[in-house]
Amino acid sequence: MKTPSVYVAMSADLIHPGHINILKIARDYADSIDGEVVVGLLTDAAIASYKRVPYMTYDQRKAVIENLRYIDRVIPQTSLSYEENIRALRPRYVIHGDDWKSGAQAKTRQNVLDTLQDLGYGELIEPAYTEGISSTQLNADARAIGISTNARLSLLRRLIAAKKPLRILETHSAISALIAQNVFVQKDGVKLEFDGFWSSSLTDSTSRGKPDIEAVELTSRLHTINDIFEVTSKPLIYDADTGGKIEHFGFTVRSLERTGVSAVIIEDKTGLKKNSLLGNDVEQTQDSIDDFCDKIRVGKRAQITSDFMIIARIESLILEKGQDDALKRAFAYVQAGADGIMIHSRQKSPDEVLEFIQRFRTQDTQTPIVVVPTSFNAITAQELGEAGANIIIYANHLLRASFIAMKEVAEGILTHDRSLEIEGRCMSVKEILSLIPGTI
Repeated sequence: MKTPSVYVAMSADLIHPGHINILKIARDYADSIDGEVVVGLLTDAAIASYKRVPYMTYDQRKAVIENLRYIDRVIPQTSLSYEENIRALRPRYVIHGDDWKSGAQAKTRQNVLDTLQDLGYGELIEPAYTEGISSTQLNADARAIGISTNARLSLLRRLIAAKKPLRILETHSAISALIAQNVFVQKDGVKLEFDGFWSSSLTDSTSRGKPDIEAVELTSRLHTINDIFEVTSKPLIYDADTGGKIEHFGFTVRSLERTGVSAVIIEDKTGLKKNSLLGNDVEQTQDSIDDFCDKIRVGKRAQITSDFMIIARIESLILEKGQDDALKRAFAYVQAGADGIMIHSRQKSPDEVLEFIQRFRTQDTQTPIVVVPTSFNAITAQELGEAGANIIIYANHLLRASFIAMKEVAEGILTHDRSLEIEGRCMSVKEILSLIPGTI
């Protein structure tokens, strides 16, 4: 005979007294029916579908929760919906605090009620919300404390495994990173935010007033990254252009990894850096497959952790060498150890990128694909994700936007010979100070 059960779904990333109170109540209900308390522990993917990836992995959270004395069993809950587990368990009681009666979780609550009604069995119990404690505030406090180097470094791989697609935004300074860290929108009841940062060689050099020809050395760029890391907690992908000389690339990898960078992207070109979007309008030389594979191997041998990623950027479509050349290179680079493939295009249509993804995915369903839709910007990140891309990078937009805003404000002050007329285009001093932790 099946043991009667009480079902509680939890993220259990930051356990607080409110969770303990719910589990105590669940234990009391289970004892009243001589049953068991079953916790549906949300997987990383389930949590990442509506907020940030949890601090601890599923296995780490499971190790904590299954050692609490109120619990008999822990099973995975693979989505926000309780329905699959409720139908499998047929629990006598489902327990959740009453704080989900309104807001983003109301839809999930209604689905629980509908499922129990459809089964004709089970009851939803909703204890009063524990006052004075908030997971949201605890998470905010944890972010304010900061994040360790290793924890940040490992985040990108965990995010790739947990959600699709990832949205990555260019940041070239600490203030731009704070914007990328904190900005979000509510869309269809889901909080949508950027998952990490892109350190672009183009925007880093341009923000310093220097040409995009690898004029800014690694040490200077690491200073910018350290400034960003001091005030944020999300992972960062580093644009290393060609990666430099093969003899130097191993040292670059070590420096980036030691800093806490999650991934480096290197492009399969040689010589002085020329912006890819110029295509064949300027002389650009693509590296040989063998030599570029050797560079990937050097980087992989140099890295210390298994979390750091080396992503190979393929320039075949930029240089109009066709899909077959791009695919040949992609599979060779993966074989050489590349942890991901970035496919680039300067076409206004996404068609050639979508074709590459489709053909690549017929042979390789696992290797992450990175896309930078600067030219083909009509397609959404969601559409690219559905096509098979894992990471979407918006590579230079914050810097480009800042140029326009600063130029208009500067011209406005000269035109009116005062700043009154342009105040509406500027963030208030109070707002900008509130963005920076510790200022007010």
